[in-house]
Amino acid sequence: MTNTIPAPFDAYRDVVRSGWIDRNGHLNMGYYVVVFDFATDAWLDYIGLDTERRRSEKIGTFSLESHVTYAREVGEGDELRFTTRLLGFDAKRIHYFHEMYHAQEGYLAATNELMSLHVSQETRRSAPMAAEVLERLAEIGRAHSALPLPPQVGRVMGLTASPTT
Repeated sequence: MTNTIPAPFDAYRDVVRSGWIDRNGHLNMGYYVVVFDFATDAWLDYIGLDTERRRSEKIGTFSLESHVTYAREVGEGDELRFTTRLLGFDAKRIHYFHEMYHAQEGYLAATNELMSLHVSQETRRSAPMAAEVLERLAEIGRAHSALPLPPQVGRVMGLTASPTT
C-alpha cells in the first residue's frame, strides 16, 4: 500500500446533541456508547468492512465485549474528536480501542475498548474476514504496534477491599 497508515486512525468527528444530555447537564452515559458506535462505523469503513462490502458479501460485525471509561464531562454542543487504534486481530475477531477527546480543549473525555466478531448475515455465525481485509488489518497493526498501550486497555472493574458489615 502506498498510503501512510495513520497511527492512530483519526478521522471521526461528532457534536454532542441536545437530546443526548441527561439530568446532570452532561452527555448521558448511554450516548457515549452511541457515539462510540458511530466512531466504530468510521473505523470499519477504513479497514475495508464498509457498507458496500457488508451488503454485497452479506457480512457484518457483532460486538462481543465493550468497556467504557469516563474521564471528563462533555456537554451540549461540544465538538468531539475520536482516535482509534488496532490492538489485535485474527481471522474472525478485531480488538480495537477508541479515545474520545473534547475537540477544542483537547482533553480525553472517555475511552471504549471493543472486541468485534466478523459474522455471516445469512448464518448469523462467525465467519473469516476476506483476505484483503486481513491484509489491511496487518498493515494497520504494524503501524499501530508502535503506539504505547493506553492504561485503560484490559482494565478490570472491582474493589480491592471486601465490604464490611
